[in-house]
Amino acid sequence: MNADFFIHPTSFADEGVKIGAGARIWHFSHILARTLIGPECNIGQNVVIGPDVTIGRGCKIQNNVSIYKGVTLEDEVFCGPSMVFTNVHNPRAAIRRMDEAKPTLVRRGASLGANSTIICGVTIGRFAFVGAGAVVTRDVPDHALVYGNPARPRGWVCACGEKLGANLRCVACALVYEACETGMRCA
Repeated sequence: MNADFFIHPTSFADEGVKIGAGARIWHFSHILARTLIGPECNIGQNVVIGPDVTIGRGCKIQNNVSIYKGVTLEDEVFCGPSMVFTNVHNPRAAIRRMDEAKPTLVRRGASLGANSTIICGVTIGRFAFVGAGAVVTRDVPDHALVYGNPARPRGWVCACGEKLGANLRCVACALVYEACETGMRCA
């Protein structure tokens, strides 16, 4: 490790963790072995990450988030307070199933709302927006707005986070979108 990042004295990073320049890790967090945290990330208090997790550049992980083995966050992902990733579909206390952990991918710029749950094995698309309290059980397309239990598509969002109207033009930044095979893209 180097001194180009900040880790609060009450937090702990296991041996083999790599933390990028400008990253900040706040109170009572634990980063487990073989985890990679990209530069300029902000990790809130009481966060558990890893082992074997990859966090991209500029991610913001709010308080009380759990990110388990098999999760990859691309750049600029937002994880709201107390949201959680699962890693095994059918856990039992008496049966060890960590070798059955399913990979989960959160693509660049996605936002995962407070108290949302992401079931293992799914992909959250670029700039998708998962509403607070949602339970995501299947893949989410690029720029999709999903919420509910289970989470269902409810519209589309711009890269800036504003909901798109029927004309697929953002009222905040004027970008125009069009449908594509991965969801939506800028036209």
